[in-house]
Amino acid sequence: MKFAKAVAWLVLALNLLTVPPAQTTEPLALTTLSDASISYTVPEKPYVLLHRGNIEALVVDNSPVNDEFLPNHRAGYSGLAALGRTERRENLFVPSGGGLNFEFIHDGTVQDYSVLFEPRRAGMQLRRIDEHTVELYQAPTPHWGLESVHRFQLLADGTIEMTFECIPRRSAFKNGYIGLFWANYIHHPESLDIHFMGYPVGSDRIPRWVRGSSPAHGKLATHLGGSDQRAFRYDSEFPVPLVFDRSSYRYSEPWYYGVSHGMAYVLMFRERDKIWLTQSPSGGGQGNPAWDFQFFISDYQIGQRYQMVMRAMYVPFESPEQVRQVSEPHRKALNPTPTTE
Repeated sequence: MKFAKAVAWLVLALNLLTVPPAQTTEPLALTTLSDASISYTVPEKPYVLLHRGNIEALVVDNSPVNDEFLPNHRAGYSGLAALGRTERRENLFVPSGGGLNFEFIHDGTVQDYSVLFEPRRAGMQLRRIDEHTVELYQAPTPHWGLESVHRFQLLADGTIEMTFECIPRRSAFKNGYIGLFWANYIHHPESLDIHFMGYPVGSDRIPRWVRGSSPAHGKLATHLGGSDQRAFRYDSEFPVPLVFDRSSYRYSEPWYYGVSHGMAYVLMFRERDKIWLTQSPSGGGQGNPAWDFQFFISDYQIGQRYQMVMRAMYVPFESPEQVRQVSEPHRKALNPTPTTE
């Protein structure tokens, strides 16, 4: 009997040694939220124009603006107020709205719109880091208590890298997860649809070009990665249906593009962030689709910092393969170790 107990204890000890240690390391400190040594200035106006190469990007906080430089920009639409390029200087986005707009926070429960769209209403501070980098800092929001920073950096070739970091400061999320949503309101593109590498659900899972479309706002709106098996609890009356209304496709690579006036707007993500691709044919108004994305934080811990990194590219469009080739260096930079769905 003693021998048997000794063997059992030995087996248990060996098993404990082979269990991977818990993940205790935080992501790299990339913003003023995680690195207090980063210096910045606060501009007098609520927007900053970034220019590099042939790209111009106008970053704005969620204040209303109506001046000669940024006319009729509505309150609540932070992020990129405008994006242009030498080949097409007209704004890619709906002028009163914008892109990479931090739209809402949720936990799948029914809430008033003033709570869901809290990022639009809670104050933001614009922080200029350097010639090509600005941040939008938001103190813990009134209801959700989420503190966050968005860093927008214009890279050497004009690609925008957006780093999002957040820290939940209170236990406000009843279903145990944090849902975050960003919107891009595209101004009258020739096509409302997006394009990505993926496959129909239940198919052979062989990647091919998928033309993602949504028949109406909130219908067949969201495309998940092929290996994403997460299921988040939500109320049947949750008031933003496009969050959870899934399409019949899965993506095999975490990026997509849309075409507007001969230009491709390309959004690229890290595999590890398990982004959901979301679209609406009329999110920005009739004829103005929303090309969106979502980030979920499962089993969140109060006081822990979370991070999401993505890149946005704006280039002349020739073909799907051309977009694939020109975006490849950035997709590899985001995902240095190739993974398969």
